[in-house]
Amino acid sequence: MRDSHNARIQTLAGAVGQASIPLHGVTSDFDPLLDLISDARYVLIGEASHGTHEFYATRALLTQRLIAECGFTAVCAEADWPDTYRVNRYVRGIGDGASANEALGGFARFPTWMWRNTVVLDFARWLRAHNDALPPDQAARKAGFYGLDLYSLYTSIAAVVAYLDQVDPDAAARARERYACFEQFGTDAQTYGLLTGYSQGETCEQDAIQQLVELQRKAPDYAKRDGILAEDEYFFAERNATVVKNAEEYYRAMYHGRVNTWNLRDTHMADTLDALVAHLDRVYAGPSKVVVWAHNSHLGDARATEMGRGGEVNLGQLVRQRHDDAARLIGFSTYTGTVTAADNWDEPPQRKRVRPGMAGSYEALFHAAGFPNFLLPLRERANAAISQLREPRLERAIGVIYRPETERYSHYFYCDLPTQFDAVIHFDETRALEPLERTAGWEAGEPGEVPETYPSGV
Repeated sequence: MRDSHNARIQTLAGAVGQASIPLHGVTSDFDPLLDLISDARYVLIGEASHGTHEFYATRALLTQRLIAECGFTAVCAEADWPDTYRVNRYVRGIGDGASANEALGGFARFPTWMWRNTVVLDFARWLRAHNDALPPDQAARKAGFYGLDLYSLYTSIAAVVAYLDQVDPDAAARARERYACFEQFGTDAQTYGLLTGYSQGETCEQDAIQQLVELQRKAPDYAKRDGILAEDEYFFAERNATVVKNAEEYYRAMYHGRVNTWNLRDTHMADTLDALVAHLDRVYAGPSKVVVWAHNSHLGDARATEMGRGGEVNLGQLVRQRHDDAARLIGFSTYTGTVTAADNWDEPPQRKRVRPGMAGSYEALFHAAGFPNFLLPLRERANAAISQLREPRLERAIGVIYRPETERYSHYFYCDLPTQFDAVIHFDETRALEPLERTAGWEAGEPGEVPETYPSGV
Protein backbone atom coordinates (compact mmCIF):
# COMPACT_ATOMS: atom_id res chain seq x y z
CA MET A 1 0.00 0.00 0.00
CA ARG A 2 2.80 2.43 0.94
CA ASP A 3 4.66 1.65 -2.30
CA SER A 4 1.49 2.34 -4.27
CA HIS A 5 0.97 5.65 -2.47
CA ASN A 6 4.58 6.73 -3.01
CA ALA A 7 4.35 5.83 -6.68
CA ARG A 8 1.22 7.93 -7.04
CA ILE A 9 2.92 10.90 -5.36
CA GLN A 10 5.91 10.60 -7.66
CA THR A 11 3.64 10.43 -10.69
CA LEU A 12 1.76 13.54 -9.59
CA ALA A 13 5.02 15.34 -8.76
CA GLY A 14 6.25 14.55 -12.26
CA ALA A 15 3.03 15.94 -13.74
CA VAL A 16 3.40 19.11 -11.66
CA GLY A 17 6.94 19.45 -12.92
CA GLN A 18 5.76 19.18 -16.53
CA ALA A 19 3.03 21.80 -15.96
CA SER A 20 5.41 24.21 -14.19
CA ILE A 21 7.63 26.96 -15.58
CA PRO A 22 11.09 26.88 -13.96
CA LEU A 23 12.42 30.16 -12.53
CA HIS A 24 16.05 30.94 -13.24
CA GLY A 25 16.41 34.24 -11.38
CA VAL A 26 15.85 36.65 -14.29
CA THR A 27 13.02 39.13 -14.80
CA SER A 28 11.84 37.43 -17.98
CA ASP A 29 10.95 34.33 -15.91
CA PHE A 30 7.67 36.06 -15.14
CA ASP A 31 6.65 36.93 -18.70
CA PRO A 32 4.10 34.06 -18.75
CA LEU A 33 2.61 35.31 -15.49
CA LEU A 34 2.39 38.86 -16.85
CA ASP A 35 0.47 37.46 -19.81
CA LEU A 36 -2.01 35.95 -17.33
CA ILE A 37 -2.50 38.97 -15.08
CA SER A 38 -1.77 42.13 -17.05
CA ASP A 39 -5.31 42.53 -18.45
CA ALA A 40 -6.95 42.24 -15.00
CA ARG A 41 -8.04 45.26 -12.96
CA TYR A 42 -7.36 43.55 -9.63
CA VAL A 43 -4.16 41.53 -9.16
CA LEU A 44 -3.92 40.05 -5.67
CA ILE A 45 -0.40 38.81 -4.82
CA GLY A 46 -0.04 36.87 -1.59
CA GLU A 47 2.60 35.48 0.73
CA ALA A 48 2.72 32.19 2.63
CA SER A 49 4.34 33.95 5.59
CA HIS A 50 4.68 37.53 6.82
CA GLY A 51 8.46 37.19 6.99
CA THR A 52 9.94 35.56 3.86
CA HIS A 53 12.31 37.55 1.63
CA GLU A 54 11.55 35.78 -1.65
CA PHE A 55 7.79 36.36 -1.32
CA TYR A 56 8.24 40.08 -0.73
CA ALA A 57 10.95 40.57 -3.34
CA THR A 58 9.09 38.70 -6.08
CA ARG A 59 5.85 40.50 -5.27
CA ALA A 60 7.66 43.84 -5.49
CA LEU A 61 9.22 42.87 -8.85
CA LEU A 62 5.86 41.80 -10.28
CA THR A 63 4.26 45.00 -9.05
CA GLN A 64 6.98 47.14 -10.61
CA ARG A 65 6.33 45.48 -13.95
CA LEU A 66 2.56 45.89 -13.62
CA ILE A 67 3.01 49.60 -12.89
CA ALA A 68 5.70 50.32 -15.47
CA GLU A 69 4.43 48.08 -18.30
CA CYS A 70 0.70 47.63 -17.73
CA GLY A 71 -0.59 50.92 -16.33
CA PHE A 72 -1.41 49.89 -12.75
CA THR A 73 -1.86 52.94 -10.51
CA ALA A 74 -2.21 51.72 -6.92
CA VAL A 75 -0.73 49.25 -4.45
CA CYS A 76 -3.08 48.23 -1.63
CA ALA A 77 -1.50 46.51 1.37
CA GLU A 78 -2.61 44.48 4.39
CA ALA A 79 -1.73 47.50 6.51
CA ASP A 80 -3.55 50.28 8.31
CA TRP A 81 -4.97 53.16 6.28
CA PRO A 82 -3.30 56.07 8.17
CA ASP A 83 0.09 54.31 8.35
CA THR A 84 0.27 53.78 4.60
CA TYR A 85 -0.93 57.27 3.73
CA ARG A 86 2.41 58.77 4.72
CA VAL A 87 4.07 56.35 2.28
CA ASN A 88 1.47 57.33 -0.33
CA ARG A 89 2.40 61.00 0.01
CA TYR A 90 6.11 60.15 -0.22
CA VAL A 91 5.85 58.03 -3.37
CA ARG A 92 3.66 60.65 -5.05
CA GLY A 93 5.97 63.52 -4.09
CA ILE A 94 3.46 65.27 -1.82
CA GLY A 95 4.10 66.80 1.58
CA ASP A 96 6.95 67.32 3.97
CA GLY A 97 9.99 66.07 2.06
CA ALA A 98 10.39 62.96 4.22
CA SER A 99 12.81 60.25 3.12
CA ALA A 100 11.60 56.75 2.24
CA ASN A 101 12.76 55.49 5.63
CA GLU A 102 10.92 58.31 7.41
CA ALA A 103 7.81 57.65 5.34
CA LEU A 104 7.82 54.06 6.60
CA GLY A 105 8.03 55.36 10.17
CA GLY A 106 4.25 55.25 10.49
CA PHE A 107 4.43 51.48 10.83
CA ALA A 108 5.06 51.61 14.56
CA ARG A 109 2.80 48.91 15.96
CA PHE A 110 3.54 45.18 16.00
CA PRO A 111 4.52 43.62 13.61
CA THR A 112 6.67 46.48 12.32
CA TRP A 113 8.85 44.24 10.13
CA MET A 114 5.92 43.46 7.84
CA TRP A 115 6.38 46.90 6.29
CA ARG A 116 9.59 48.27 7.79
CA ASN A 117 11.92 45.93 5.91
CA THR A 118 14.55 46.27 3.21
CA VAL A 119 12.28 45.09 0.37
CA VAL A 120 9.48 47.58 1.07
CA LEU A 121 12.03 50.37 1.56
CA ASP A 122 13.57 49.65 -1.86
CA PHE A 123 10.11 49.40 -3.44
CA ALA A 124 9.04 52.77 -2.01
CA ARG A 125 12.19 54.37 -3.43
CA TRP A 126 11.54 52.74 -6.81
CA LEU A 127 7.93 53.92 -6.87
CA ARG A 128 8.95 57.50 -6.04
CA ALA A 129 11.55 57.46 -8.84
CA HIS A 130 9.01 55.98 -11.28
CA ASN A 131 6.44 58.64 -10.42
CA ASP A 132 8.99 61.47 -10.61
CA ALA A 133 10.03 60.33 -14.10
CA LEU A 134 6.50 60.42 -15.57
CA PRO A 135 6.05 62.97 -18.36
CA PRO A 136 3.93 66.04 -17.51
CA ASP A 137 0.86 64.74 -19.34
CA GLN A 138 0.85 61.59 -17.13
CA ALA A 139 1.81 63.17 -13.81
CA ALA A 140 -1.80 63.12 -12.59
CA ARG A 141 -1.74 59.31 -12.68
CA LYS A 142 1.13 58.75 -10.27
CA ALA A 143 0.86 55.35 -8.60
CA GLY A 144 -0.03 55.42 -4.89
CA PHE A 145 0.34 53.17 -1.85
CA TYR A 146 -2.69 52.49 0.38
CA GLY A 147 -3.72 50.35 3.36
CA LEU A 148 -6.82 48.18 3.63
CA ASP A 149 -6.84 47.10 7.28
CA LEU A 150 -8.90 48.29 10.27
CA TYR A 151 -6.75 48.00 13.38
CA SER A 152 -5.97 51.75 13.60
CA LEU A 153 -8.89 52.86 15.78
CA TYR A 154 -7.11 55.61 17.70
CA THR A 155 -4.73 56.65 14.92
CA SER A 156 -7.68 57.06 12.57
CA ILE A 157 -9.54 59.13 15.18
CA ALA A 158 -6.57 61.49 15.37
CA ALA A 159 -6.40 61.70 11.56
CA VAL A 160 -10.08 62.63 11.24
CA VAL A 161 -9.77 65.38 13.84
CA ALA A 162 -6.54 66.72 12.29
CA TYR A 163 -8.22 66.94 8.88
CA LEU A 164 -11.26 68.77 10.24
CA ASP A 165 -9.01 71.18 12.17
CA GLN A 166 -7.75 72.34 8.78
CA VAL A 167 -11.02 72.54 6.84
CA ASP A 168 -13.80 73.06 9.41
CA PRO A 169 -12.86 73.90 13.03
CA ASP A 170 -16.48 73.75 14.20
CA ALA A 171 -16.84 70.24 12.78
CA ALA A 172 -13.53 69.33 14.42
CA ALA A 173 -14.96 70.34 17.79
CA ARG A 174 -17.99 68.12 17.23
CA ALA A 175 -15.70 65.23 16.21
CA ARG A 176 -13.65 65.64 19.39
CA GLU A 177 -16.83 65.54 21.44
CA ARG A 178 -18.06 62.35 19.75
CA TYR A 179 -14.71 60.56 19.81
CA ALA A 180 -14.20 61.52 23.48
CA CYS A 181 -16.39 58.48 24.17
CA PHE A 182 -13.32 56.31 23.53
CA GLU A 183 -11.13 58.18 26.03
CA GLN A 184 -12.62 56.40 29.04
CA PHE A 185 -11.03 53.18 27.75
CA GLY A 186 -7.54 54.64 27.44
CA THR A 187 -5.66 54.15 24.18
CA ASP A 188 -5.89 50.37 23.89
CA ALA A 189 -8.52 49.26 21.38
CA GLN A 190 -8.53 45.74 22.79
CA THR A 191 -9.45 47.12 26.22
CA TYR A 192 -12.37 48.89 24.59
CA GLY A 193 -13.43 45.64 22.95
CA LEU A 194 -13.07 43.63 26.14
CA LEU A 195 -15.11 45.97 28.32
CA THR A 196 -17.86 46.80 25.85
CA GLY A 197 -18.00 43.30 24.39
CA TYR A 198 -18.98 41.96 27.81
CA SER A 199 -21.40 44.84 28.53
CA GLN A 200 -19.13 46.45 31.12
CA GLY A 201 -19.34 49.87 29.50
CA GLU A 202 -21.40 51.93 27.10
CA THR A 203 -20.31 51.46 23.50
CA CYS A 204 -19.17 54.27 21.22
CA GLU A 205 -20.96 52.80 18.21
CA GLN A 206 -23.44 55.64 17.65
CA ASP A 207 -20.76 58.30 18.09
CA ALA A 208 -18.59 56.66 15.43
CA ILE A 209 -21.54 56.32 13.04
CA GLN A 210 -22.69 59.91 13.55
CA GLN A 211 -19.22 61.26 12.86
CA LEU A 212 -18.93 59.28 9.63
CA VAL A 213 -22.38 60.39 8.47
CA GLU A 214 -21.60 64.07 9.11
CA LEU A 215 -18.30 63.82 7.25
CA GLN A 216 -19.98 62.18 4.28
CA ARG A 217 -22.74 64.80 4.28
CA LYS A 218 -20.10 67.55 4.01
CA ALA A 219 -18.28 65.83 1.13
CA PRO A 220 -19.38 68.35 -1.57
CA ASP A 221 -17.96 71.22 0.50
CA TYR A 222 -14.74 69.56 1.60
CA ALA A 223 -13.70 67.63 -1.52
CA LYS A 224 -13.94 70.51 -4.00
CA ARG A 225 -11.91 73.13 -2.16
CA ASP A 226 -8.70 72.87 -4.15
CA GLY A 227 -8.76 70.34 -6.97
CA ILE A 228 -7.47 66.76 -6.94
CA LEU A 229 -5.38 67.14 -3.79
CA ALA A 230 -8.44 68.29 -1.83
CA GLU A 231 -10.39 65.27 -3.06
CA ASP A 232 -7.56 63.01 -1.96
CA GLU A 233 -7.38 64.60 1.48
CA TYR A 234 -11.14 64.34 1.96
CA PHE A 235 -11.11 60.71 0.83
CA PHE A 236 -8.28 59.99 3.29
CA ALA A 237 -10.35 61.49 6.13
CA GLU A 238 -13.59 59.76 5.10
CA ARG A 239 -11.83 56.39 4.99
CA ASN A 240 -10.36 57.03 8.44
CA ALA A 241 -13.85 57.76 9.78
CA THR A 242 -14.99 54.51 8.18
CA VAL A 243 -12.10 52.69 9.87
CA VAL A 244 -13.21 54.09 13.25
CA LYS A 245 -16.76 52.83 12.70
CA ASN A 246 -15.69 49.38 11.53
CA ALA A 247 -12.84 49.03 14.04
CA GLU A 248 -15.25 49.83 16.86
CA GLU A 249 -17.44 46.94 15.73
CA TYR A 250 -14.44 44.67 15.17
CA TYR A 251 -12.94 45.16 18.64
CA ARG A 252 -16.35 44.71 20.26
CA ALA A 253 -16.83 41.43 18.37
CA MET A 254 -13.34 40.00 18.86
CA TYR A 255 -14.21 38.31 22.16
CA HIS A 256 -17.19 36.48 20.67
CA GLY A 257 -15.67 34.22 18.01
CA ARG A 258 -12.97 34.18 15.34
CA VAL A 259 -15.19 33.74 12.28
CA ASN A 260 -17.19 36.87 12.99
CA THR A 261 -14.15 39.13 13.42
CA TRP A 262 -12.31 37.58 10.46
CA ASN A 263 -15.32 38.25 8.24
CA LEU A 264 -15.66 41.82 9.52
CA ARG A 265 -12.00 42.49 8.80
CA ASP A 266 -11.88 41.00 5.30
CA THR A 267 -15.18 42.58 4.31
CA HIS A 268 -13.78 45.93 5.45
CA MET A 269 -10.69 45.35 3.29
CA ALA A 270 -12.85 44.49 0.25
CA ASP A 271 -15.07 47.54 0.80
CA THR A 272 -12.01 49.79 1.18
CA LEU A 273 -10.55 48.40 -2.03
CA ASP A 274 -13.77 49.09 -3.92
CA ALA A 275 -14.03 52.59 -2.47
CA LEU A 276 -10.44 53.35 -3.44
CA VAL A 277 -10.90 52.13 -7.01
CA ALA A 278 -14.08 54.20 -7.36
CA HIS A 279 -12.21 57.24 -6.01
CA LEU A 280 -9.29 56.79 -8.41
CA ASP A 281 -11.64 56.23 -11.33
CA ARG A 282 -13.46 59.45 -10.50
CA VAL A 283 -10.45 61.65 -9.78
CA TYR A 284 -8.35 60.49 -12.72
CA ALA A 285 -11.26 60.09 -15.15
CA GLY A 286 -10.53 56.54 -16.23
CA PRO A 287 -10.47 52.91 -15.09
CA SER A 288 -7.85 52.16 -12.46
CA LYS A 289 -5.87 48.95 -12.07
CA VAL A 290 -4.66 47.91 -8.62
CA VAL A 291 -2.27 45.43 -7.01
CA VAL A 292 -3.10 44.03 -3.56
CA TRP A 293 -0.46 42.73 -1.14
CA ALA A 294 -1.62 40.47 1.69
CA HIS A 295 -1.21 36.99 3.15
CA ASN A 296 -2.32 33.96 1.13
CA SER A 297 -4.99 33.39 3.78
CA HIS A 298 -6.62 36.68 2.82
CA LEU A 299 -6.08 36.53 -0.94
CA GLY A 300 -6.69 32.88 -1.85
CA ASP A 301 -10.40 32.24 -2.41
CA ALA A 302 -11.77 31.10 0.97
CA ARG A 303 -14.39 28.91 -0.72
CA ALA A 304 -11.57 26.52 -1.65
CA THR A 305 -10.45 26.04 1.96
CA GLU A 306 -11.65 24.33 5.11
CA MET A 307 -11.99 27.80 6.71
CA GLY A 308 -14.46 28.73 4.02
CA ARG A 309 -16.46 25.63 4.76
CA GLY A 310 -16.52 26.80 8.38
CA GLY A 311 -18.17 30.07 7.43
CA GLU A 312 -15.23 32.38 6.74
CA VAL A 313 -15.08 34.71 3.77
CA ASN A 314 -11.97 36.55 2.70
CA LEU A 315 -10.75 39.34 0.47
CA GLY A 316 -9.89 37.07 -2.48
CA GLN A 317 -13.33 35.47 -2.46
CA LEU A 318 -15.10 38.83 -2.23
CA VAL A 319 -13.05 40.36 -5.05
CA ARG A 320 -13.82 37.37 -7.28
CA GLN A 321 -17.52 37.54 -6.43
CA ARG A 322 -17.72 41.27 -7.05
CA HIS A 323 -15.45 41.53 -10.09
CA ASP A 324 -15.39 38.06 -11.65
CA ASP A 325 -12.71 37.65 -14.34
CA ALA A 326 -11.30 41.12 -13.71
CA ALA A 327 -9.43 39.57 -10.74
CA ARG A 328 -6.35 37.35 -10.58
CA LEU A 329 -5.18 35.65 -7.38
CA ILE A 330 -1.49 34.70 -7.06
CA GLY A 331 -0.14 32.62 -4.15
CA PHE A 332 3.30 31.61 -2.88
CA SER A 333 4.71 28.54 -1.16
CA THR A 334 8.00 27.28 0.26
CA TYR A 335 9.28 23.91 1.44
CA THR A 336 11.88 25.02 4.03
CA GLY A 337 14.31 27.78 4.96
CA THR A 338 14.18 30.61 7.49
CA VAL A 339 11.49 33.16 8.34
CA THR A 340 11.18 36.36 10.35
CA ALA A 341 8.53 35.85 13.04
CA ALA A 342 7.94 36.37 16.75
CA ASP A 343 7.48 33.97 19.65
CA ASN A 344 4.35 35.74 20.87
CA TRP A 345 2.29 38.79 20.02
CA ASP A 346 4.09 42.12 20.68
CA GLU A 347 7.48 40.43 21.08
CA PRO A 348 10.60 41.18 19.00
CA PRO A 349 11.07 39.36 15.69
CA GLN A 350 13.47 36.46 15.41
CA ARG A 351 14.97 34.57 12.51
CA LYS A 352 13.55 31.06 12.72
CA ARG A 353 14.02 27.79 10.88
CA VAL A 354 10.99 26.65 8.84
CA ARG A 355 10.51 22.91 9.05
CA PRO A 356 10.30 20.94 5.78
CA GLY A 357 6.78 20.70 4.37
CA MET A 358 4.69 17.95 5.97
CA ALA A 359 3.92 14.72 4.15
CA GLY A 360 0.64 15.08 2.30
CA SER A 361 1.05 18.84 1.81
CA TYR A 362 1.32 20.88 -1.37
CA GLU A 363 4.72 22.03 -0.12
CA ALA A 364 6.03 18.44 0.04
CA LEU A 365 4.54 17.66 -3.36
CA PHE A 366 6.18 20.72 -4.93
CA HIS A 367 9.50 19.78 -3.33
CA ALA A 368 9.23 16.40 -5.06
CA ALA A 369 8.56 18.05 -8.44
CA GLY A 370 12.27 18.46 -9.04
CA PHE A 371 12.66 22.23 -9.63
CA PRO A 372 14.04 24.47 -6.89
CA ASN A 373 11.84 27.39 -7.94
CA PHE A 374 8.92 27.46 -10.36
CA LEU A 375 5.70 29.12 -11.48
CA LEU A 376 2.62 26.90 -11.69
CA PRO A 377 -0.32 28.33 -13.68
CA LEU A 378 -3.60 26.89 -12.36
CA ARG A 379 -6.25 28.13 -14.78
CA GLU A 380 -5.72 25.34 -17.33
CA ARG A 381 -8.52 23.11 -16.12
CA ALA A 382 -7.91 20.53 -18.85
CA ASN A 383 -4.35 19.95 -17.67
CA ALA A 384 -4.06 16.52 -16.00
CA ALA A 385 -1.77 17.76 -13.24
CA ILE A 386 -4.04 20.68 -12.40
CA SER A 387 -7.05 18.38 -12.27
CA GLN A 388 -5.29 16.06 -9.84
CA LEU A 389 -4.27 19.00 -7.63
CA ARG A 390 -7.94 19.68 -6.97
CA GLU A 391 -7.96 16.83 -4.46
CA PRO A 392 -7.75 18.63 -1.08
CA ARG A 393 -4.27 18.72 0.42
CA LEU A 394 -2.63 20.44 3.33
CA GLU A 395 -1.30 23.96 2.77
CA ARG A 396 0.94 25.86 5.19
CA ALA A 397 0.32 29.41 6.42
CA ILE A 398 2.78 31.19 8.71
CA GLY A 399 1.70 34.52 10.13
CA VAL A 400 3.70 36.89 12.32
CA ILE A 401 4.02 34.22 15.04
CA TYR A 402 5.46 30.78 14.40
CA ARG A 403 5.64 27.61 16.54
CA PRO A 404 7.00 24.58 14.70
CA GLU A 405 6.16 22.13 17.49
CA THR A 406 2.42 22.69 16.93
CA GLU A 407 2.75 23.16 13.19
CA ARG A 408 0.09 20.72 12.00
CA TYR A 409 -2.58 22.30 14.17
CA SER A 410 -1.37 25.88 13.97
CA HIS A 411 -0.19 26.33 10.41
CA TYR A 412 -1.81 23.80 8.11
CA PHE A 413 -5.28 23.61 6.60
CA TYR A 414 -6.88 21.69 3.75
CA CYS A 415 -7.58 23.42 0.47
CA ASP A 416 -8.18 22.90 -3.24
CA LEU A 417 -5.26 24.87 -4.71
CA PRO A 418 -6.47 25.33 -8.32
CA THR A 419 -9.71 26.85 -7.01
CA GLN A 420 -7.91 28.94 -4.40
CA PHE A 421 -5.46 30.64 -6.79
CA ASP A 422 -4.96 31.37 -10.49
CA ALA A 423 -1.23 30.67 -10.17
CA VAL A 424 1.30 29.74 -7.49
CA ILE A 425 4.99 30.61 -7.25
CA HIS A 426 7.06 28.06 -5.34
CA PHE A 427 10.51 28.64 -3.83
CA ASP A 428 11.84 25.41 -2.39
CA GLU A 429 14.20 27.07 0.11
CA THR A 430 13.69 30.62 1.29
CA ARG A 431 15.34 33.06 3.67
CA ALA A 432 14.09 35.41 6.34
CA LEU A 433 12.88 38.88 5.48
CA GLU A 434 15.33 41.50 6.74
CA PRO A 435 13.79 44.06 9.15
CA LEU A 436 15.07 47.63 9.12
CA GLU A 437 15.52 47.31 12.90
CA ARG A 438 17.49 44.09 13.36
CA THR A 439 17.06 42.85 16.93
CA ALA A 440 19.56 40.72 18.81
CA GLY A 441 17.17 37.79 18.49
CA TRP A 442 17.02 38.22 14.74
CA GLU A 443 20.80 38.57 14.40
CA ALA A 444 21.34 35.45 16.52
CA GLY A 445 19.11 33.27 14.39
CA GLU A 446 20.98 30.73 12.32
CA PRO A 447 19.67 28.55 9.47
CA GLY A 448 20.26 25.36 11.43
CA GLU A 449 18.25 26.37 14.48
CA VAL A 450 14.73 25.15 15.20
CA PRO A 451 13.46 27.58 17.88
CA GLU A 452 10.19 27.14 19.75
CA THR A 453 7.61 29.71 18.75
CA TYR A 454 3.88 30.14 18.10
CA PRO A 455 1.90 30.74 14.86
CA SER A 456 -1.08 32.83 13.86
CA GLY A 457 -1.68 36.48 13.16
CA VAL A 458 -2.28 36.68 9.45
